[in-house]
Amino acid sequence: MRVLVVGSGGREHALCWSLSASPLLTKLYCAPGNPGIAAVAECVNIGALDIPTLVGFAQDNAIDLVVPGPEAPLVAGITDAMEAAGIPCCGPTRAAAQLEGSKTFTKEVADAASIPTALWERFEDAEAAREFVRRRGAPIVVKADGLAAGKGVVVAATEDEALAAIDAMMDQKAFGESGAAVVIEECLVGEEVSLFALCDGEDALLLGSAQDHKRVGDGDTGPNTGGMGAYTPVPSFPPKLEEACLELIIRPALKEMVRKGMPFRGILFAGLMLTEEGAKLIEFNVRFGDPECQVLLSRMKSDLLPALLAACDGELGDFDLRWNDSASVAVVMAARGYPEAPERGSVIKGLELAAAKPGVSVFHAGTEAGPDGTILAAGGRVLTVCGTAPDIRQARDLAYAGVDAITWPEGFCRRDIGARAL
Repeated sequence: MRVLVVGSGGREHALCWSLSASPLLTKLYCAPGNPGIAAVAECVNIGALDIPTLVGFAQDNAIDLVVPGPEAPLVAGITDAMEAAGIPCCGPTRAAAQLEGSKTFTKEVADAASIPTALWERFEDAEAAREFVRRRGAPIVVKADGLAAGKGVVVAATEDEALAAIDAMMDQKAFGESGAAVVIEECLVGEEVSLFALCDGEDALLLGSAQDHKRVGDGDTGPNTGGMGAYTPVPSFPPKLEEACLELIIRPALKEMVRKGMPFRGILFAGLMLTEEGAKLIEFNVRFGDPECQVLLSRMKSDLLPALLAACDGELGDFDLRWNDSASVAVVMAARGYPEAPERGSVIKGLELAAAKPGVSVFHAGTEAGPDGTILAAGGRVLTVCGTAPDIRQARDLAYAGVDAITWPEGFCRRDIGARAL
């Protein structure tokens, strides 16, 4: 099979790494890819949002399956465009991708399907939003309604923080039109986990769960980011609870999407809060998380490719996946200044030393190759270093051993990834 992965981050590197091991694979492309992906796939210089050119490339190169990594091309309709050209694409249609593209849409689906979630209100007028915050008080959560690269959520401990978030999103347009409307909701208290399922419209296959570390600094301090690390399995979220949440949250959402005439196919990622009243939905995403993808795929024993094909074909009902009885911890290395103003262009050395350590994998995200072949930082989150071992403690030690083998003075990471599990 000839496969095209779309994207250029650590998630896409992990997808390419996993797919490259499939005996069904005859050719693997990634658009646009990155220097790490180039070791396992042929990188094609086409942007993830250049959908017409991606469709043309897929037609010209007899692509059998397209696998979009990030949310933006899904929300922009890459699946619709590929399917119109007769090319299978493992991701939701533009309509179904509203589950991530619009916080309001997700809340409406949750309410219609009786999925437990936080109480919420939507606002298109900034002053009305501010008045609601003054009336409800804090803590409270302010979310940009549209896509914001994982940064459009503010968990405000005080009214002033919430008012500042409304000002940034609605008045200052920090996230462009994504913040033209905001969803303001009650602040759920508990343990946050990420649950993943592969869906074919009606059936859902559990892919496991992970716990992400969103804030930039140790001890969960500083601003939210796209994710500074993750680990799996999550001790507070055992397999029985995963299965219960599949029935409580994922399957009802799929039924409601069918009822709405927009069946969901692809990866459905439920961000959950484990509260004293039980699990509640925080948000849906329509793709693998990053860096959750890296830790989950590090434990997968089965061939990922036929599972993705089964999702496209509506044949997950009798499908099964096998997983290693191990733990995986991912540590994100980011460029100095991230998330506000990451510095670009610094040289990264020692990647081969890190990757040579048994149980360590290094996934590239924001990297580029310099004229002399050196690896340069070219984004905010630049690398993900994963350790996989029999338990969380050993996996964590391996991940940090990999980090310490890399020479990059201009980079930083959190030093407490996985601490909650221990």
